[in-house]
Amino acid sequence: MDFAFGQTVFRDRRGTLTDPYNPTRTIGEGDWDAAQTIVLTGAFVASSSSLSRGDATRSQRLTEKSLYVSDPTADVQARDRIRVGGTQGDLTSGTPYLVDVRPDADVNPFTGWQPVLEIPLTLIEG
Repeated sequence: MDFAFGQTVFRDRRGTLTDPYNPTRTIGEGDWDAAQTIVLTGAFVASSSSLSRGDATRSQRLTEKSLYVSDPTADVQARDRIRVGGTQGDLTSGTPYLVDVRPDADVNPFTGWQPVLEIPLTLIEG
């Protein structure tokens, strides 16, 4: 699926670190400077929902974003970073979001139809 007015969406994934005391074990993720980046084709980031909260002293509106990908088998995992805009080589460019849930694309058990993949995102600030 090609979006005529789409966005450039990148997926950054940090590599794993090897435990210095046990080389057969990994102990977490590296830093974003050495992240592996791919371009997600047929993808865009949009608002998924808004929630208006209010009490006697203040009111606020929380807007959540989601990554929509036309390929339900796209290589996106929890703890990946999604960047909208920017350039592939510059890991500090674009608007960064974090995938904080495991993406899953449901399949209709009767027809086998599988819609686009929707992945909730968290905005990275600071």
